This record gives sequence, structure tokens and C-alpha cells, in this order.
Amino acid sequence: MLTKIESVKGIGPKKAELIHELGIYTFGDMLSHYPASYEDRSKLSPLAELKEGETYYVTGIVLKIIKNFAYGRQGKMIRLKIEDDTGQLDITFFNAGYYAGSFAEGQQYNFYGKITRGRSGLQMIHPEFEKSGPTFESAILPVYSTTKGVTQKDLRKIASAALARNFSINETLPEHIVRENKLCSREFALKNIHFPKDKKAFAAAKYRIIFEELFLMQTGLFIKGNARCREESGVAFPHDHYAEEFASSLGFEMTGAQKRVLHEIVLDMESAVPMQRLVQGDVGSGKTAVAAAALYKAAKNGRQGVMMAPTELLARQHYETFQEFFNGMGIRLGFLSSGVKAAQKRETLAAIADGSIDVIIGTHAVIQESVQFNKLGLVITDEQHRFGVDQRIKLAAKGADPDILVMTATPIPRTLAVIIFGDLDISVIDELPPGRMPVKTKAVSSRSRKKVYSFAADMIKQGRQVYAVAPLIADSESVEALSAESLYEKLRSEYPQLRAGLVHGGMKQAEKDAAMERFAAHETDILVATVVIEVGINVPNACVMIIENA
Repeated sequence: MLTKIESVKGIGPKKAELIHELGIYTFGDMLSHYPASYEDRSKLSPLAELKEGETYYVTGIVLKIIKNFAYGRQGKMIRLKIEDDTGQLDITFFNAGYYAGSFAEGQQYNFYGKITRGRSGLQMIHPEFEKSGPTFESAILPVYSTTKGVTQKDLRKIASAALARNFSINETLPEHIVRENKLCSREFALKNIHFPKDKKAFAAAKYRIIFEELFLMQTGLFIKGNARCREESGVAFPHDHYAEEFASSLGFEMTGAQKRVLHEIVLDMESAVPMQRLVQGDVGSGKTAVAAAALYKAAKNGRQGVMMAPTELLARQHYETFQEFFNGMGIRLGFLSSGVKAAQKRETLAAIADGSIDVIIGTHAVIQESVQFNKLGLVITDEQHRFGVDQRIKLAAKGADPDILVMTATPIPRTLAVIIFGDLDISVIDELPPGRMPVKTKAVSSRSRKKVYSFAADMIKQGRQVYAVAPLIADSESVEALSAESLYEKLRSEYPQLRAGLVHGGMKQAEKDAAMERFAAHETDILVATVVIEVGINVPNACVMIIENA
């Protein structure tokens, strides 16, 4: 398995260097470089049955060769006319003077490629080919992800040599797991994932490899989870009623889902095992109120809490919301971001360090080395998918095993969430507060675009606001989709009475912030944007979101 690929005939130092770019140095690396797709050469198709647009494996005798045919400035072209018992087909190679001696009239060759229509009928352009043997050997050939200068033949040659080498491929799964799940052996799987004997063998190999990858991942998460469960060095908050006290001060009753999730958080906080919990809930489901209750419990017990948001606008919104939540409740708030002036920042840092601030809200600025907490007990990150795990760990490292709560509005199926956030327990707020209208989603064709924007204009007349989201910043020749810039100009032209704003990832942060602040202040009616607004701001007055070319 550790045999170097240079041992394969035809793979010299220069070729090997190119293959190394794929991370392939040894036979073992090659066997772990699974094919991206396959070419089914298990059946030869009669020439009379070929259809335009389909890919076929055919064989035929060369009737005629037009060699070294001048093709404008594109170099040389070779055209073959082949024939089998059912019909004829043109084979064309462009820029292929080097193929001049590869074919001979009267000889039979096999070709694999896609059928297109040329001036004289159906043709196959630049197919793979080999000379036919006395008997037909069926094959399903692997197609690997590759790089410039490395052909499929190169990689197939190495894979074939690796599998032909006389060494045993050790089993990696326990015998009872293989038996109980009716898995093929690892050796069988590797051979048939690279060069499937037939479709049945390929299916068995693919199932085995997928099973093994998920099994090992699940085992790793299980071990990691058990190790975390054995830790008992975290903050153990007292059994009290501070969370319930905060909830009763809201002026509205939490939903059943909010109460359930808050109860799970409180149990975690009161345990000596450090909390590591993900809270997922749609926009408007009440995640912020639940987070505020947790921060309140931490602060009332003499511990500091911190909440990190991915953008300054979102962080400021949270800060303003918490000011309302904690008004008159004795919780001292602070705000920190790169936009805070130097004098204010120094004052805030000093207050965090001496414990004068109970709860700090901020952006990535809260993980800077200059931020030193006095007694950090609770760390909250909002829109977790916008942060790296390292950032979360770096923030948590500012305290002595503080409790960690992460929040996201991105809908994540529970099983996928367990994989992505394998070190976290999962809570879901799956209920909207009373009075919140459910989101209605409707897909329409481009022919109904005017109706959609007329509806949006009517909503704006009623005092509401609208998001219009496009997939691209600017127009692209390679992608057929409406860009944000084009949509912005189009709306300004067709609906001059509407105040339109534009925001996208190509703008400077200050420009993006200004555009979103104008929208939040209702200085613009419709905000044309890319998905950069995903975690930008919360504008309750916006009642319509139009997603172009979804």
C-alpha cells in the first residue's frame, strides 16, 4: 500500500509530480482516490441505434481516413468513416495531427464518446479509442477527478497496478459489523469501486464504502461525546428561578417550544458538565428571548455572559433588544466591535476586565487578545454556521470551561446537524409565537415576474417593505441568472416611485452597513441584494422576499 506510484511503468518523475497535486503518492493513496463517475463499456451499441446527445461504446472497421486535413487556424483534423453490420458513423478529431499514424483502413477499433449531429449526419467527436481485440472484453471504467497534465489512462494504470499487486487489503470493520450488515469485504469493495465487475458488484462496493465512512464518523462522534460527558469541570449554576423570573417579565408568554428549550438550557447550566448546545429555530421563533433568559441567569449568579454575532448590524440589533429586555433589571450591558471608537473601546475593555459589565454583545472583536473577562460563565454565538469552530473555541477559552450556547436560523435536519455540530446537543424551537403569520412560499415562472413585482409594489403602498434577492452580483456570460446590479437598475427604471437600495458582497463593509441601516430605518422600500443579507438585519416590516432565479 505504501508502494510509490513511480514504480508503475510510464509514470516518470514529471508525471508523478503532477499526480502528487491530487494527493496521490502511493498505491494506498490511489485506492483512496475514489472515482467521480464511470464509463459503461459493458455493452457495444450497433451504429444504427445511436441517438444524438447520448454516450455510447461502439466498434467499427475503418473504411476511410482523411488525414492532415487543414482546418483553418485550428491546426489539423482527422476524420474517419467507420462501419459495422448495421450502419456507418463519422469519427472526428480536431487538433490531432499526432493521431495520424494511429489508424489504418480495414482495421477495427472501439470508440467511446458522445453522439452529436454534423453536416453529414451523426458523428462522434474526439472519443476515447483502442484497437479491437479478437474478443470483446466488457468493462465499467472509472473516471477520476484529475488535474492538468494527468489523464484518465494514467490514473487507471496506477489503480490497476495497485490492485494487481500481491498484498492483502486488511479488514477495517469488526467481523460482526460486516456480518450483521451484510457488507462485502474491504478488498472486494476497493476492487469493485475502481473497476466494477458488474453493476451488482459496484452497488455492493459503494454501499460498503459509504457504510464504513459513516460508521467511522459516528464512532468518532460517540467517543467525543462520551469524553465530553465525563468532563465535570464546568460552571455549575445554582438551582434557582432566574430564568423563569426573566420569562415572566417579558410581557408575553413564551411558546411551548421556547419553554422546552429554555428548560433544556437551564438543566445544562445547572450541571457541572459544561453546556455545549445548539438552538435551531426559524426567524421569529424566539431564539433571542431564550438566549436573554440564559444570560440573565448567568449575570444574576455573578457570572459574565458574552454574545457574538457575525455582523456589526446584527450585533447592534441584539444590543438594542437586550437593552429593552433588561431595562430596570440591574443587568449592565456593553457593546464591542471594530467600529467602536478607541476611547469607548478602552473604557469597555476595562469594564469587562473588572467585572463592571455583566453581558457583552459584539462581533468578532470579542475574541481579540485585548478582551479579558473577569468571570466568564456563558458564551453565545449567533448564526453559528457563519463562524468557524476555532472562533467558538477561542471565545470559550477566555473563561474557565464556560457554558456554550450556539444559535442558528438556518434550517438543518436533525441528522445533518448532529454530523456538522457533532460536539453539540441539539434543541429546536419549532413553534412560532401567537400572532405570527406562517411564511407562504410560492414558485412562479419568469413570465409572472411582473405580477410578482406589482404585488410587491402594492405591499409597499400599504407601508410595508420588500427584499429582492438575486444569485449574482453582476451579469455573467457563463451563468444565466439575473444579477443584483441588473435587477436594481431594472426596478429603478420600471418603478421610479419606489425607493430602492442595493447591497451585495462586492461592496465595502461600510457601504453594506449603510444600505442595510437605511432599509431598517425605512428610508428605502425595497432592498435588492445577494445572499449577503442572510444574517444582516431583522426588519419586521418587510413582508415579502422575492428570490430571483432560484
